[in-house]
Amino acid sequence: MKKILIGCVVLVCLSACGNKKMKMDPFEALTAMVDSVREDSVTDVADTLSSLVHKGPQRVEADELFDDFIFNYALDTLFQQQRTVFPLPYYKVDIPLKIEKKDWEHDPLFARQTCYTLLFDKEEDMDLVGDTALSSVQVEWIFLDTRMVKRYYFQRIHGVWMLEAINLREMESEGKGEHQDFVTFYSSFASDSLFQGKHIHTPLQFVTLDPDDEFSILETTLDLNQWYAFRPSLPTDKLSNINYGQKNEDLSTTKILKVNGVSNGYSNIFYFRKRRGEWELYKYEDSSM
Repeated sequence: MKKILIGCVVLVCLSACGNKKMKMDPFEALTAMVDSVREDSVTDVADTLSSLVHKGPQRVEADELFDDFIFNYALDTLFQQQRTVFPLPYYKVDIPLKIEKKDWEHDPLFARQTCYTLLFDKEEDMDLVGDTALSSVQVEWIFLDTRMVKRYYFQRIHGVWMLEAINLREMESEGKGEHQDFVTFYSSFASDSLFQGKHIHTPLQFVTLDPDDEFSILETTLDLNQWYAFRPSLPTDKLSNINYGQKNEDLSTTKILKVNGVSNGYSNIFYFRKRRGEWELYKYEDSSM
């Protein structure tokens, strides 16, 4: 089974360059591979995980909600080892590898960050965050400087979340890769104040908690000077994303960046849209506690 899985990873990744569909989602084939191998092998992976559930890691309350699970996974070294399938398939750019348990190093993911980010195309997709029926979720890092994307594949089988594979690869050429067009814009927006000022729609819609009533929402607008006075800091080196099933389409003309603090009550949402070929921030929500 292990040889079959690794072989499939190689075949999928070698065929990616010639597959037009891969331009829409360079990780879609790997996801399909994991699913197909599981089906074709009469749930060999599921049987392995089922064995682990009974002999090692037991289902815990955190398994109900993926966000609860992933924070436990990121913080607890023993829990992380128990919830990782070894040897772990790891495709590093052009090199297919597998990581043995003895070689695994604790990965804190975004737990040591002050915040983590989520990407959505539309507001209704944000409701997926609390969906307890999810069975497949991918966590990814988008590295702005190196143009690399690292994705972790998590699967819930028999009620237990497990890490099944990791894929590290370069982003596609400009304008063609997953998130690429928006990420190219965002990289400049977050790090260049002059560029940022040219891509703020004025007046900017602003939603925040009413300072006189914490249970009420205040909706107003900001001009450019007020934006510079109120604007929060934005991640400039990398973005995280948790794919709960939302579609991050490369051709989408709207993007939502949600920035959540890690145990500090920080919560900001930035709404972007593409108009006349240019991205702009048109709405900003601050619901920090």
